[in-house]
Amino acid sequence: MRNICMKVNYDGTDYFGFQTQPIGNTIQDRIEEAIKSLTGEAVKIHASGRTDAGVHAIGQVFHFHTESMIPIDRWCMALNGRLPEDIILTDAYEVPLEFHSRRSAKRKTYRYTINANQFLDLFNRRTQLHHPGNLDIQAMRESLPYLLGTHDFTSFASRHSTKQSHIRTLYEAELTVDSSMSRKGHPRDQGVIHLFITGNGFLQHMVRIIVGTMLEVGEGKRKPEEMKLILEAEDRSAAGPTAVSKGLMLWNVEYEDF
Repeated sequence: MRNICMKVNYDGTDYFGFQTQPIGNTIQDRIEEAIKSLTGEAVKIHASGRTDAGVHAIGQVFHFHTESMIPIDRWCMALNGRLPEDIILTDAYEVPLEFHSRRSAKRKTYRYTINANQFLDLFNRRTQLHHPGNLDIQAMRESLPYLLGTHDFTSFASRHSTKQSHIRTLYEAELTVDSSMSRKGHPRDQGVIHLFITGNGFLQHMVRIIVGTMLEVGEGKRKPEEMKLILEAEDRSAAGPTAVSKGLMLWNVEYEDF
């Protein structure tokens, strides 16, 4: 028995998330079908974490057990030829049998992208939230440090969350602005804003609710320091709306020895 670990990039626009659902058409479904087509085995893959419908990934990690003796350097090419064009496998490794993509993960980073230019980006519209109104980007930055550290993130979790504990640790949160696609000197273009947020784990909709609340800060509807009060409330109604899924991307998953 071999334990194969792989990295996958995907555009989640047309899928109902990563994890298999009764309604089908998930990233997991497509990958498992490709593996069965290649090896004849009906395997179950295990990802570093589920992503919701419409969410993308550039660094999703999954593993599966197989009896196949296909050389490790052949897996990506062989499976990519059997996958839709919006799912691409980029790396394959043979790992110890005890390795588990989710349980072995130490840190995860998500990126959320907001296009703050007047007009949407035609070619990146599937992976960006378009917000043409003026934003106070500095105030948005100032709201982030309140989230760092270990907290109960109930206020930033979906009401449908089934996790027993909502305590999570955020290590880093950074807001960057890319002005390369902005019209030079145009007052209505503020650039493309990327929020990178790294933690030991995330709750359902957690990053999207943080973004929705952060946007209210940028719009002047909240003060940056209100983030601390929202956390302390431990009440979903205290936070802002849930930002749309298409702006969210699983960016990176880190492991201690891998």
